[in-house]
Amino acid sequence: MVFYILLSSVIFCIAMSLRTLFLPNTLKGKLVSLENFLFLAFLYATIMIGFGLIYILFEFNGNAVILENGRILQGDFFKKLETSIYFSTITLFSVGYGDIVPVGIGRTVVVLEALVGYTIPAAFVAKAVLDGEK
Repeated sequence: MVFYILLSSVIFCIAMSLRTLFLPNTLKGKLVSLENFLFLAFLYATIMIGFGLIYILFEFNGNAVILENGRILQGDFFKKLETSIYFSTITLFSVGYGDIVPVGIGRTVVVLEALVGYTIPAAFVAKAVLDGEK
């Protein structure tokens, strides 16, 4: 039960973070500004940490979702958290290095994260251009 509450909370935070990208008038002024850079940085940080938490929640629920060098994650909580956030970051910004691979339900989560990672820059540029025309 706790797993589902935590999972729902993390997904809600990610969704609310992505929602800010599509709200009107969130990006004001110049197309390139410190405000826009910080907005994008916080958006990416929220998504990286959020998906990292999703991976670790599945791990602690007994579902192996990522393998490190062909083995189930080993170590204490902080080692697993570090590995999960690292994997999330690599998945969000690229296709990965191959040292950590998704398995089971993790493959579906990775596809969703990669989709979000590829969509954010396009949505951000479109929003900046459209808001700049107003």
